[in-house]
Amino acid sequence: MGRLFGTAGIRGEYGKIVSPEIAYKVGLAMATFIGGKGAVSVGYDVRLTSPLLSSSVASGLMAGGVDVISIGLAPTPVLAFTAPHLGLDGGVMITASHNPPPDNGIKCFDSKGMEFTEKMEEKLEDIIFKEKFTYAKWDSVGNLEYYPEVVDEYVNKLVLKFMPKKVAKRIKVIVDCANGAASNITPLILRKLGASVISINCHFDGFFPGRTPEPRPDVLVGLGKIAKTAEVDVALAHDGDADRLSALTSSGKFILNDRLIAYYAKVKLHEKGEGVIIVSIDTSFVIDEIVEKYGGKLVRTKLGKTHEKLVEYGSKAIMSAEPWKLIDPDWGYWVDGIYQAALLVSHMIERGVTIEKLLEDIPEYPQVRVSFKVPNEVKRKVVSEVHERMREIFRDYESELSIDGLRLNMPDKSWVLVRASGTEPKVRIYAEARTEKRLKEIYEKTFKLLKEVAEKYGVKLV
Repeated sequence: MGRLFGTAGIRGEYGKIVSPEIAYKVGLAMATFIGGKGAVSVGYDVRLTSPLLSSSVASGLMAGGVDVISIGLAPTPVLAFTAPHLGLDGGVMITASHNPPPDNGIKCFDSKGMEFTEKMEEKLEDIIFKEKFTYAKWDSVGNLEYYPEVVDEYVNKLVLKFMPKKVAKRIKVIVDCANGAASNITPLILRKLGASVISINCHFDGFFPGRTPEPRPDVLVGLGKIAKTAEVDVALAHDGDADRLSALTSSGKFILNDRLIAYYAKVKLHEKGEGVIIVSIDTSFVIDEIVEKYGGKLVRTKLGKTHEKLVEYGSKAIMSAEPWKLIDPDWGYWVDGIYQAALLVSHMIERGVTIEKLLEDIPEYPQVRVSFKVPNEVKRKVVSEVHERMREIFRDYESELSIDGLRLNMPDKSWVLVRASGTEPKVRIYAEARTEKRLKEIYEKTFKLLKEVAEKYGVKLV
């Protein structure tokens, strides 16, 4: 991992990890990286420190001779969209996505709207730490242009792509935008597609008063109750910057993200006939089954880096995804939760079905995904020791993946993964099995091991 960049750009508490000084240097480093000319878009989410950090990044870019196209407050997918749409040299987004309100972050995108690869991030770090900045002369500094209209252009293009070919039923949707950057966009798009939309937590607020911006099952219990009472066909929920999407059934039950990924894979393979589906290391075997059923090839990679495999596989790769996140190269090379919402709702309208009916041929296997707070100073030591002993505890494992943490696959199609978070001071346990009993057995063994190792380093798991 880089000294600044993690799994998803630079991210952390404002004033400690992310600061105006760092933002300025990232902007100047990016200007140096692209040769001190051209244009880059800059956008930001609803966090209270985002306008400040956005201005700092823009100042760095202009100091390096690059023009800045400021789109203002917008979701991350819209910022990424601007690069290829406007023919720019890249983009920079100020966002901490699903992190707590005190945090913020910086993500860099290339001319295709794709998040920077690790190698590109390493080059930015090298420029920053070695102070290899290239400043423009007084008569060559960058200009600043405001272009918030690109949000409307994004909306219109996405609506055109997913306008239902027929209306079997005007479905009813409830959308929870977590008071985030998509609050004025996703509900609008779904209404334009023909859905009846109820919106909650859809006013901008950097304190995220409605709920925690991470759309995980425990956070969305309240949304599920409202969905059931309101008798909707689906409930959808974003994180703070709308690169993520979660979905709940008409009865308010959380839909495992892997089932959504499997559905997207099925759609793309129907469309293309064949191709490579790229997913992250923490995904279910249900995706393997669906991809095999519809004639595709599955490849697993690091969390937060599925876009890098898209580059590696080129035209053979027809989709990449990780839980909550989808990239469809035919739309763009960025993660887009708004795109997911439009795709699901459009298909439901055309078929006149609830979300559970849409996914009826996608199996659901018991899963657990939990995180524990472990200080950054020791989390990798803890994880390393846990990995060594995991192989002893699960001696019957059939295969392993160590590209991002350690995943052990068992002969009975169960698996367990332990990894250190790349964005927060946490260690995560993921597991899946074909029965609740087997899942409980795997999880309890893993948790016991993690607890024992963490305590050696003075960390009490809560």
